[in-house]
Amino acid sequence: MTMEMILALGILVLMIGLIMSDKMAFGAPPLLACLLLVLSGLSTVPQAFAGFVNPSVIMIAGFMVVMAALQKTSLIDNVKTAMVNLVNKGSYKSYALLLVIVMIGASLAGTGSTGYYVLILSLVSTIPYTKKLPTSKLMMPLGFATNHPLIPINVALLFGVTATVLQTAGFNQDVSMVKFALVNLAMSLAFLVWCLIAWRFLPDHPIADASEEALAVREEEAPKLPAWKEYCTVGAFAVSVIGMMMMNQLGNIAFVVPGLAGAFVLMINVLDFKEVRDHMGAPVIIMMAGVIGVADALAGTGFTAMVGDAVAGFLGSSVSPFIFIVVFALLTSTCATFTGSNMGSVYIFAPIAIAACTSLGLNPTAAAIAVVVSGWNGGYMPIDGMPAMILGMGRYKLPEFWLFSVPMYLIRILALCLAAIAIFPM
Repeated sequence: MTMEMILALGILVLMIGLIMSDKMAFGAPPLLACLLLVLSGLSTVPQAFAGFVNPSVIMIAGFMVVMAALQKTSLIDNVKTAMVNLVNKGSYKSYALLLVIVMIGASLAGTGSTGYYVLILSLVSTIPYTKKLPTSKLMMPLGFATNHPLIPINVALLFGVTATVLQTAGFNQDVSMVKFALVNLAMSLAFLVWCLIAWRFLPDHPIADASEEALAVREEEAPKLPAWKEYCTVGAFAVSVIGMMMMNQLGNIAFVVPGLAGAFVLMINVLDFKEVRDHMGAPVIIMMAGVIGVADALAGTGFTAMVGDAVAGFLGSSVSPFIFIVVFALLTSTCATFTGSNMGSVYIFAPIAIAACTSLGLNPTAAAIAVVVSGWNGGYMPIDGMPAMILGMGRYKLPEFWLFSVPMYLIRILALCLAAIAIFPM
């Protein structure tokens, strides 16, 4: 290893350590890493901060604004009302319909939406116990369902991350957003099938001392949007999604369509400028932009290619492409599960997986997709975020949690990798 490789690796390790330790605000460690790249002479200022003008980052920043506006419509309220009505009816059929409703809601809320899973978990925790449809049989399936859109139209974040890691690695072939959505759909359907089977194995016990008053979900003081503003907001969301799905046809225009839609919802006062500014500069956007400079530096020093060659040599030229991407998906999702750092885990393993594919003469698209999506699909340990909330709010014992979460995890990863390699042949 050269001194440049050691310096770039040291900055990467420092950045990841700060992300995982929560010593700095989320999104701040990559900015520090960019500054250190310039200080060490590994990158110029434009190179270190290139992520802030990356087309995919700009696209996602605009879409974050549109999503913030969509959260102000009555769509989420309608999902809540339907959930309560189904629970009151009880039965296995109601359980299945609840799963579908929550997964459709996830299509609007987006992958890993903290607000959405907190909303669903909080709602389930307030439902009184009934033998017909015990809430302990709902907490795990519905909680994890918030991460699985049944209509995968809202995959901009993961698609943008995938496009970014591929572009950073020097792979500039266009990736179809429609095909990317189909990979996500395959994984969501596999999750749904497991939940329908797991009904028989889920525990039956009360999870909360809920009363009739607790069923009433508190509404925010903010006034409801007029009907015409709701229609305009939903229309802006639809235009953004269609624009991103037509990236291959529209070219550069597709990257700014969400931003234009965000400007539209600002003009009609669905959001004020502070809300637009906060969502365009959200920590996840800063994280995405910042790590691009670090990844570029690693690639520029030859470190990424070196590791890729080493992994390729270890696996051998005769390795099955399916086994190859499964290994990297398991590594990424496990790292994310134990550290709570989805984005950090993806940016560790994605460049290595892409470099290894290149060394083996394989198309890296399927591997990149599997690695990126797997970063948000661990959760078999109740260590951080949603899994921890599910364990605590559901009053599960750890074996009960594992009985559902471990098979779910393996089924999702296998479905993800199979779909990725089938839709994007290596």
